[in-house]
Amino acid sequence: MKNDPVSTTRPRMVAVIGDGDPRGPDAHRILEMAEEVGQMLARGGATVVTGGLGGVMRAASRGALGVDGETIGILPGTDPAEANEYVRVAIATGLGVVRNLVVVTSADAVVAIGGRHGTLSEIGLALRMGRHVVTLSSWRVETDQRLGGPQVHRAKDPRDAAALALRLAKEGPAAPSESAGHR
Repeated sequence: MKNDPVSTTRPRMVAVIGDGDPRGPDAHRILEMAEEVGQMLARGGATVVTGGLGGVMRAASRGALGVDGETIGILPGTDPAEANEYVRVAIATGLGVVRNLVVVTSADAVVAIGGRHGTLSEIGLALRMGRHVVTLSSWRVETDQRLGGPQVHRAKDPRDAAALALRLAKEGPAAPSESAGHR
């Protein structure tokens, strides 16, 4: 994939995943971090891909669009109007939560910010499909570096998360795991 002429000419795509409705004492901080990550990814030339709805998805899209970046929302439903107001390109899939696979597979790298079990499942899907994942105040997931392939990278702040994701996106996805159905 790294030598593919298309991959060297198209903008890098970075998915930002996380809670669609963060609650609790850290909710405001999570949304601020997501917005800052979206801004920094867009400033770095990446297209920001999200699930297109609220919470972290909305905040990351808002950040990217606020600096005139490109945003794509991969929606679970059939109505593109369900996208938040910061999504430039809304893709209605009708796939429900299965759209999470489309979100992470469409990206060159993934940033997970906060999140609950849906975010954890997206992290697993991303790794299985060969995408490196950067976590920021999210799940503590470890990968066995001896096995090669995609890794989970922990970021200390939004700046670090965006820088890591941009570097990993430039490198491109790793080969999907054997168990991902690609033989």
